[in-house]
Amino acid sequence: MAAVSTYLNFERNTEAAFLFYKSVFGGEFFGDGIMRMGDVPPQEGSPALADEDKNLVMHVELKILGIHSLMGTDCTDSMGYKLNKGNNISINLQPDTRKETKRLFDALSEGGQVTMEPQEMFWGDYFGSCFDKFGIQWMFNCGEKPAP
Repeated sequence: MAAVSTYLNFERNTEAAFLFYKSVFGGEFFGDGIMRMGDVPPQEGSPALADEDKNLVMHVELKILGIHSLMGTDCTDSMGYKLNKGNNISINLQPDTRKETKRLFDALSEGGQVTMEPQEMFWGDYFGSCFDKFGIQWMFNCGEKPAP
């Protein structure tokens, strides 16, 4: 089923933000709650996680207004991500079909900036991203499998 969610990037205060959102909207965090950076197994070729970063939020999700997912993560310079206003939020579209994904991508990227053309990804979905002509960041993630 098609869905849309909002993904928020914070600089070391995701937990505080999501506790606030939870107090406003109610509900519970999805799955096992807040996943921490320290819960992620070490990645080959990546530097060891600094002790002060282990309690940061890797991923959190909260359903708001019954159907919309608000998701977030902590991003820090030490992880190679410079957070700026404008790259701290993405609207994540999950259309039902690749055709609809491509149509939306083409329309929203016109006059904007393509950051990744829609393509097959290692997780099995058709994914792309862009900024629209107003500077809004969009992600497209379609799980429909290609026709044989």
